[in-house]
Amino acid sequence: MTQNEQIEIPAAHGQAIPLKTGACITIYNTSGTQVVDTWALCADDPAHIMSMSHTRVETGRISPVPGDVLVTNRREPILRLENDSSNGVHDTLMAACDAQRYANLGARGYHRSCADNFHEALKGLGISVPEVPQPLNLFMNIPINPDGTLTQGSPPARPGDHVVLRALRDCVIVLSACPQDMTAINGATCTAVHFAVS
Repeated sequence: MTQNEQIEIPAAHGQAIPLKTGACITIYNTSGTQVVDTWALCADDPAHIMSMSHTRVETGRISPVPGDVLVTNRREPILRLENDSSNGVHDTLMAACDAQRYANLGARGYHRSCADNFHEALKGLGISVPEVPQPLNLFMNIPINPDGTLTQGSPPARPGDHVVLRALRDCVIVLSACPQDMTAINGATCTAVHFAVS
């Protein structure tokens, strides 16, 4: 991987990327319709992870905006959202999809999931964690309705929309091109995404 080289993550698969303090990762919604589940783990302690619930407390927002610092389960900075070319629709509420989610939706047999992508990607770096943390679901449209219910909305991003995240400490980023093809969140079709490190 060379600096600024765009790397493809195939549809419904994931990848783990080590980032040094100060480095940036740009995540491209190549098709404009693809959700990217995103995690960050501290390089020196995989149990020290980016936490959406703690981040919401610190930012006072449901979804981060450029300039916001994303924090860990120990309330320490790990990433900063540097830039967002999209309309800013991202989700911090929904858990990563997993085998039981697809079974509940009526899938028969094995269906790839963000949970599996998370574990597979980390295994490639020799890292194992017992549970899948809550991801930052980039480009995922989950409107909160006036009655408090949630809608799994269609993707509102445009082809090529991207976000830039800067590492505030040495960490490992995990990205999953979400395999969800049984609801509207990916337009019912999973596509590849790209990233670049600078």
